[in-house]
Amino acid sequence: MIRSTFLILALCCLCLAAGCGSGVLGDDTGPTQRLQPDELVYRGAFRLPDGSGGSNWEYSGDAMAYYPNGDPSGPPDGYPGTIFGVGHDWQKYVSEISIPAPVISVNHSPDELNTATTAQDFRDVRAGVGSLNVLQEMPRVGMEYLPPQGSQTSGKLYLCWGGHLQDEEECVASHMWCDLDLSNSRGAWWIGDYSPYSVNDYMFEIPQAWANANTPGMRLATGRFRDGGWSGQGPALFACGPWNQGNPPAPDTVLSATPLLLYSSTATDEPPYHTLDNYHHADEWTGGAWLTAGEQAAVVFIGTKGWGDCWYGLPDGTVWPDEPPFPSDPQGQRGWWSTGFVAQMIFYDANDLAAVARGAMPPHQPQPYATLDIDQYLYGVVGAQQKSHVAAACFDRERGYLYVFQPRADGDKSLVHVWAVASQ
Repeated sequence: MIRSTFLILALCCLCLAAGCGSGVLGDDTGPTQRLQPDELVYRGAFRLPDGSGGSNWEYSGDAMAYYPNGDPSGPPDGYPGTIFGVGHDWQKYVSEISIPAPVISVNHSPDELNTATTAQDFRDVRAGVGSLNVLQEMPRVGMEYLPPQGSQTSGKLYLCWGGHLQDEEECVASHMWCDLDLSNSRGAWWIGDYSPYSVNDYMFEIPQAWANANTPGMRLATGRFRDGGWSGQGPALFACGPWNQGNPPAPDTVLSATPLLLYSSTATDEPPYHTLDNYHHADEWTGGAWLTAGEQAAVVFIGTKGWGDCWYGLPDGTVWPDEPPFPSDPQGQRGWWSTGFVAQMIFYDANDLAAVARGAMPPHQPQPYATLDIDQYLYGVVGAQQKSHVAAACFDRERGYLYVFQPRADGDKSLVHVWAVASQ
């Protein structure tokens, strides 16, 4: 059974003295000023290593997490720590890699880039959580590292899993954690009573000060955008804290969650819809991060944004009919399409999300205050209707580095692009 009761919070007041979107909140909430797109400076990219442990980095990029304590003996190049990432789409195994200094290649040539090394071989972290292995149809994956929370004595790697289609037989609990050596997997757990289409893709850390003030005990952000509006017509986001309900919670535990973003769903809601501005059913929001730098912050989503017209059918403009005869689709391209696509970051005000968390704003009301087009930095973007320009993201909060996967940018392997928050 799909757990799909969407909670729409009551609208109490649209503009409180606390400043919904104004950049003014209490002194104990952490950064409150809006981080602007021009404060992200591109640093370059690096390549991924060869395969290991029965998998590789081809057709990869679904999830990544920054680990600040990794690679302690690595070179003093200003990029300490490691990245956990999900590899080949067939296995969805997890590996840990070093972070070499990124390089800006004017010619967008992977041969000019530094290459990461493997810190831990690929491993199947779902092996100890049997129900998650049924998700074989275009699985979605999210991942984040957090230091010890609650009664934990060690940091954990958190993951979530979802299928592109999740009918009654495939609707399984989606969230889990494992130890940093990729063992001792525990789960799986539900996120509230929300649709799996809105909870199980990107994951990222919520800053401690903001969580203390707005979502006490909940420092893990989890959400998903599913094309066609099934997840809500814009990126969905929830705050949760699995450690609050056990160490670990029992399998199939329903975790408490606080919605931070949740637009109207085409699957469960009726018009008039509440949507992301300039929303397209063909959009792909695949990564996210809560950026901070001094007194500034932005909650960003990274993905491939549709522009122009939008339709369900084939990329040549053919609209799929409701009844046969159906058109020929020899390349299996039927889906949501737009006139063109561009890689973007969209920026949300953390104060708006705070207003949602405390019930002063409904979760469908926040809108991005800025966008950043990033195709100019990517490799191999050659056609207007090319999808999936970018994938997952992770953030080094201490140094202000944002890492973003670009799938199939180095042959069939992914590349990792790096931006620095200039005011960090």
